[in-house]
Amino acid sequence: MSLNSWIVLLRGINVGGNNILPMKKLSEMLLGLDCQNIQTYIQSGNVLLQHGETNKQILSQQISEKIAQDFGFKPQILLLTLAQFEQAAINNPYYEAQSSPKTLHLFFLAENALHADLDSLTALKKDSESFVLKDQVFYLHAPDGIGRSKLAEKVERHLGVPITARNWNTVSKLLALAKGK
Repeated sequence: MSLNSWIVLLRGINVGGNNILPMKKLSEMLLGLDCQNIQTYIQSGNVLLQHGETNKQILSQQISEKIAQDFGFKPQILLLTLAQFEQAAINNPYYEAQSSPKTLHLFFLAENALHADLDSLTALKKDSESFVLKDQVFYLHAPDGIGRSKLAEKVERHLGVPITARNWNTVSKLLALAKGK
C-alpha cells in the first residue's frame, strides 16, 4: 500500500487551558489509526503524517472521532495534502511579508467560500492590513499584528466556511519538516 502525505491542522486545541491535547499523546493515538512518520510542530495542533487513505474526509473523520473518544472533545480538523499545502505557500501574494513572518497569516478554508462577503471584510480592515482570498486560502498581511484586528476576528463569519489560521513561521516550519530539512 502506498502512503499519502498529509498536513493535519487541528483548530482550538491547547488554547487558554481548554481542549488539552498533548502532542505526544496525539502522536500515540495517530499510530493506533495506522498513521506513519508522524511529526508534530508546537502545541497548537500541527501534524505531518502519512497514511494509506486517499480520501481526506474519511481520514479526518477517523481522527476526529478518535480524539473525541480518547480526549472527550471533537476539534475541527483540516486535512491538506502536502501538494495543497505547498501550493498555498507558493501562492502567497505577500512575498515581502515573509521577512516578518508573524505578520503574515494563512487561513485555511474547509471548503470553497462560495458566498464570501469580501466587501464587509474590506470595511473591517485597518489601513495597514491587506488580504487576498485565493482558492481555499485567505491570506492576511497584518503588520500591526492580528491580536486587535477586527478583520482577523471576523474572517470566518464573512467567509461563511470553517477555517483555521497559521502564521508564516508555522507554514514554513511545516514545509521544512515535510521536506526533511
